[in-house]
Amino acid sequence: MSDFQLSVLCLLVTLGLYFANKRLYRRFHKLPLMPLVLTPILLVMILVFGHISYKSYLGETHWLLWLLGPATIAFAVPVYDNLAIIKRHWMSLTAGVITASVVAVTSSVWLARWLMLPDEIQRSLAVRSVTTPFALAAAKPLGGQPDLVALFVVVTGVFGMTIGDVLFLRLSIRAGMAKGAGFGAASHGAGTARSYELGPQEGVVASLVMMLSGVVMVLAAPLVRWALF
Repeated sequence: MSDFQLSVLCLLVTLGLYFANKRLYRRFHKLPLMPLVLTPILLVMILVFGHISYKSYLGETHWLLWLLGPATIAFAVPVYDNLAIIKRHWMSLTAGVITASVVAVTSSVWLARWLMLPDEIQRSLAVRSVTTPFALAAAKPLGGQPDLVALFVVVTGVFGMTIGDVLFLRLSIRAGMAKGAGFGAASHGAGTARSYELGPQEGVVASLVMMLSGVVMVLAAPLVRWALF
């Protein structure tokens, strides 16, 4: 099988697994069956046991990563439709975004240094808490490695989405806006998808926080490099 045929096969398998997982999740509504949880696990198993290199897999699937940009921008539509909510709570949302961004960056870098991880990993971890298109843009001035950035972003998003409901329950957080803001700030795209399952208000707030966090991270990247690296 040629490299091109293998890449096309990987693309078809990726899409097939995603839509199959989506149908399973709609039917059984169990967290382990969520496409963002189960599909990556199955894909990694296929690549490992099939001895398929990452380069071969990426050959015809790279445009899926490119689509993250338009998909992220599309979240602006429901935000625009709910401007009244945003106007009422703009101050608390802005303060929350700035605080969450500072805590996410500093805690990631300091923990990585405490664990004595390589400098490249530290720089890549610094942007893990914003969605992939923004993270890749912010990683450039920081000197982060794109593949590592994408990996850390996905893991952060899936982990935050997985434990978010449990944390909200344990912390007695019931307000829809608080849940949406938490998911949007801590687990970006994956958390925003989960927020829309909880309700329209949660989804709108998560969308706004996710986009604002990304913009803040991109604009602050040179300052982060100066302050931490």
